[in-house]
Amino acid sequence: MNFFPSLKPNRERAEMTGVTPFAFVRSEHLARLESDRFDILIIGGGVTGAYAALDASLRGFRVALVEKDDFASGTSSKSSKMVHGGLRYIEQGNLGLVRHSLLERQRLRRNARHLVQRLPFLFPILEKDGVFDKRFARAFESLLWTYDLAGGWREGILHQRLSKAEVLSHCPTFKDDNLIGGLMYFDARVDDARLTLNLARTAAYHGAAIANHTKGVEITRSNHGKVTGAVVQADGREINVRAAAVVMATGVWLRDWSGIRKGEERKLEIRPAKGVHVAIPWLKIRNDCTVTIPVPGRSRRATITRWGNVSYLGTTDEDYQGDLDDVHCTRQELDFLLEGARSALKTDLGPEDAVGSIAGCRPLVAPPGGKTLEIKRNHKIQIADDGLITIVGGKLTTSRHMAEQTIDAAQKVIEKSGKCQTKKAYLLGAAGYDAQAITATGGMQAHLGERYGTEARFVSDILQADPASAVPIVEGLPHSEAEVIYAVRHEMAGTVDDVLSRRMRARMNARDASARAAARVGRILQSELGLSEQIVAQQVADYTAGVAREKSILLGE
Repeated sequence: MNFFPSLKPNRERAEMTGVTPFAFVRSEHLARLESDRFDILIIGGGVTGAYAALDASLRGFRVALVEKDDFASGTSSKSSKMVHGGLRYIEQGNLGLVRHSLLERQRLRRNARHLVQRLPFLFPILEKDGVFDKRFARAFESLLWTYDLAGGWREGILHQRLSKAEVLSHCPTFKDDNLIGGLMYFDARVDDARLTLNLARTAAYHGAAIANHTKGVEITRSNHGKVTGAVVQADGREINVRAAAVVMATGVWLRDWSGIRKGEERKLEIRPAKGVHVAIPWLKIRNDCTVTIPVPGRSRRATITRWGNVSYLGTTDEDYQGDLDDVHCTRQELDFLLEGARSALKTDLGPEDAVGSIAGCRPLVAPPGGKTLEIKRNHKIQIADDGLITIVGGKLTTSRHMAEQTIDAAQKVIEKSGKCQTKKAYLLGAAGYDAQAITATGGMQAHLGERYGTEARFVSDILQADPASAVPIVEGLPHSEAEVIYAVRHEMAGTVDDVLSRRMRARMNARDASARAAARVGRILQSELGLSEQIVAQQVADYTAGVAREKSILLGE
């Protein structure tokens, strides 16, 4: 059944307003998958796959990307949302990864400037029972100097030593009994799902054929055993996508992929590591930066990061052997994080305060044994004898470089060459965006600017053409109905979950309110896409049932 009819009538309405926002129409891309021949087919629409598609398209290759669910629906919407070098990697002795990550951080700060913002990190110094006490503060500050010299300086500000009063000004709920002062350094944050979506849209803008809700089911090979493309499923039918090279960018899902040939499994050594975050009302914390807190009895530090009117508390780092399509934050994990927060903060937090949660798996490349926390976040690229290319591992911050090396590998298979352009390539909405000027305006303009950059004017055009679309869609969040309309017309959103979970992050930031908004989102989808009553009702039912189950697991009911 086709969930995504052509949006040409809506595109014509947009053109009537005197603007031509970039169209990202799934039906047109599916038609290209069926009719065109490609140099490279990428399977997996997470951040690595999307960046690889952008890299290949900028080199002039004919490239296609398919994603079985929605862009960033897996690991790439469930990260810590930090763009950073990683202090822990210095502690592991992996200074090279830190130096390179900090360089890539600044490239993202430039090329996706509307999405990637500076993020201060605060380490409180305590007399005892802290992340570290005053005896280790000097040694830790030496670590921060190393971080600054390795590339932290590129942010334009070095780490700072804070007084007790300054620490409390950044987080007034922090317990001050043993508090001496603190150290602050600077990294960045990003809405990981919107970054991935923006990469996919930008790749399409440069000529890539891209489709979500399109599942790769079989790699096709010639009579000589060489890769010739893949069979994909979309809307109840199969499409044979022809490509000279195929890249598997499915992350942890490569663990369960049936296309791995006998003898190749040991080379990949994919080890999923589960991480969870919970959202709690910001008024319970009142932090204006990321605060690092100790967790009693555990070596791992927890962090609390403000995001709008909630604060994200995370994360865990444990081996995961279960169903990769059914990963949830459990009551035990929630209690673990809340225990850490209660031990460090003067606030009464209970399970009922969690307004949302996310759980995902990091694609670690490592054999069994040892703690996942201690495994280096390196990546691995492999070219099989039949020409199939796999990329796994790494982290969000280095995704651009991972993509560059992946397309370098693909060039060897297709025997074509092109120069990487992504080091300085702006994403859609970034060129000409002035973050300081937009933020200073406040209100809706600042909200739209941080989500769409210079493309925010297209959402404003919808608001101007239909003032009724300014109505908020999710109680307590700043998103309007106009953003739902834009998501359908220009961001390839085709389901209630696409809109609420990833285009708006409402499922994380306001779980219960998002469930109440599901029916209204469904009606907008029906109007924009011409969906049947039955399909809309099923989407709404699936979303609300998923939210209810997620909440039940989280609260241990």
